[in-house]
Amino acid sequence: MNRKRKRLISRIIIYIILAIIGISMILPFVWLVSSSLKTRAEFVAKPPVWIPEKAQWNNYPKVIKKVPFLKYYSNSLIVSLSVTLCVTITSAFAGFAFAKYNFKFKQFLFSFFLSTIMLPAFLFVVPEYFMFSKIPLIGGNSIWGTGGYGLLHSRLVLILPFIVNSWGIFLARQFYIISIPDELLQAARIDGASEFKIFIKLIIPISKPVLATIAIITFITQWNYLFWPLVISSSAPELSTLPVGMKMLAMAFDPARNQQLILAGLTIGIIPPSLIFILFQKYYVSGIGMTGLKE
Repeated sequence: MNRKRKRLISRIIIYIILAIIGISMILPFVWLVSSSLKTRAEFVAKPPVWIPEKAQWNNYPKVIKKVPFLKYYSNSLIVSLSVTLCVTITSAFAGFAFAKYNFKFKQFLFSFFLSTIMLPAFLFVVPEYFMFSKIPLIGGNSIWGTGGYGLLHSRLVLILPFIVNSWGIFLARQFYIISIPDELLQAARIDGASEFKIFIKLIIPISKPVLATIAIITFITQWNYLFWPLVISSSAPELSTLPVGMKMLAMAFDPARNQQLILAGLTIGIIPPSLIFILFQKYYVSGIGMTGLKE
């Protein structure tokens, strides 16, 4: 067997393996959407029914009417988009500073940021809850931070704890170290550009892949985050996000008899992160490829 034929056979095998992996990843989503359009009888049928005989589009209005689904949806969109925007901006600025500037305690500060990644989120719940409830002159509080509820009834309480992300700073720093030579910055300075102009006009356009990567992962993570919104919604139900709403949806319907309705709610919930990934996957793939873990 000549070399050309061996190469062809190996390529065919690789494509078959990738196709199998791709199909195995898509099948759960196909099953989710298909099951959300089934009747109860079709859902429990054996062998499984993949395509419903008549799509039950009314499953979706039933979900929306049963719980304030649109309210949960809007809360999740506002919080996730706000956090994503803030994290992308702070990661770009901080990552560039750590990569290209020398300042006092630089290595200590960077190590401190990285160390926070190892701390579990629940360690900060009690101090953060106490801090946001005691902010002076907000939410009925006095100048001493007493008598009211602070920010606990504002969407800001779901946004502010997450506006800086250590992982995003690390990823941006690695990108700037590897992809942007110091000579490029020196040339811009010689031409008379200010540091801010260099960052906005020169660095940001080059940074699209890594910023898109940070934005995608941040949005999906925040969209699916349950712990902190669940804590806040216990005292402010109007701030419930979609993950909290899905828990309430499971409580509103009998899981043993209405699985298809619960799956309809899940189908609605995966639309935004799926669209975000589809729209920016080109930048995501190139961003991962361009950010290494070396100095």
